[in-house]
Amino acid sequence: MDKNKFKNRIFKDIFFISSIVLLVLFSFFAGIYIAGKSDYIRDASIRKIEYVGDVIINNKENEGGIEKDVDFKLFWDVWDSLKLQYVDREELSEKKMFYGAIHGMVASLGDPYTVFMEPKIAKEFEEDLAGTFEGIGAEIGIKNDILTIIAPLPDMPAEIAGLKAGDKILAINDESTSGISIDEAVNKIRGPKGTDVILSVARNGVDGLQKITITRGAISVKSVRSTLRDDNIFIIKITNFNGDTEDLFNDAVKEVIAKEPRGIILDLRNNPGGYLDTAIEVSSEWVEDGLIVTEQYNEEKKTEHLSRGRARLKTYKTVVLVNQGSASASEIVSGALQDYGLAKIVGKTTFGKGSVQILNNFFDGSSVKITVAKWLTPKGRSINDEGIAPDIEIDLTSDDYNNDQDPQLEEAVNILLNN
Repeated sequence: MDKNKFKNRIFKDIFFISSIVLLVLFSFFAGIYIAGKSDYIRDASIRKIEYVGDVIINNKENEGGIEKDVDFKLFWDVWDSLKLQYVDREELSEKKMFYGAIHGMVASLGDPYTVFMEPKIAKEFEEDLAGTFEGIGAEIGIKNDILTIIAPLPDMPAEIAGLKAGDKILAINDESTSGISIDEAVNKIRGPKGTDVILSVARNGVDGLQKITITRGAISVKSVRSTLRDDNIFIIKITNFNGDTEDLFNDAVKEVIAKEPRGIILDLRNNPGGYLDTAIEVSSEWVEDGLIVTEQYNEEKKTEHLSRGRARLKTYKTVVLVNQGSASASEIVSGALQDYGLAKIVGKTTFGKGSVQILNNFFDGSSVKITVAKWLTPKGRSINDEGIAPDIEIDLTSDDYNNDQDPQLEEAVNILLNN
């Protein structure tokens, strides 16, 4: 892939047209720890606990954790009143009422990272972590106020149907996309494999609109892409830290060693997070020994995660690119490399997702994520709500994007070539 094509694939408003985009909306408050695998997932934040049985509340002894002045009878009184008195009783759904009550209970904590997910969303979240989705397999963005194909993914339905980079999507199933948002477009385009979606596209050099019918399929998204530029700068782009990242990153490291570039650009822009274990593996390719990240549960309890000691990239000059969409596991990597002085951080201050959640899965397929800890960089910095501040702050504006410019990448290249 040449450097211009690579550059155009890394803009901050790129989203995958598939279930991944819906899940990206949750990615800043998501996170999982898989019991028995010792890997944190999505935002390096949560332990996963399988459903093991019914919860029994003993009001008499208060063993269920409910305060003595909270009478659970009130809940059922309101429930019964709604069912008996609501004017449109035929519109009542017990399931919606039940899930709505749980949503309200969780939301009452005021923590955006403690979240209840109904079965459908919980299932999509798990699929996101696995890196496999159902959709058409393309990246989209809003360019000059027009919904635009950034790039179809290789060998995916969008490419097979004939979509090309730069195609302007003017209608989805004959509905105009004028003024549409990314998430609205995704909701219209995504869907189960085997079903069709019709995109009306305008293409440079082609008169009139083309109607392209795309049969949705299973989409496998590679989380790591790499390229060696003509100036001998090696770029590694990690879109998230999921199931395939370690193997793909290891391949990239081997390629770096084989080609001996002048420097490395690690692009973590718009990377919302993923497996903690993978973030530690990536960091360990620069950090030879010592602390990578600390989970601080309270003043007395903490867990320290140390480098795996590989450090195959420690001798290469490195620049890490970040922006407001870089969160959690991305911040663990960039924070560790910054604390040890192993890389320059370029871009914009990161999102600031520095908390740890537990994920509880329940018998009906729903799940709840509960914040239980915060994480700290090797120097003890808490980035929750603060983010990782870049060493060199450079914005990437919509004008830059519309003109195919990437000043953040250009600054990174300049650092490696001139320092």
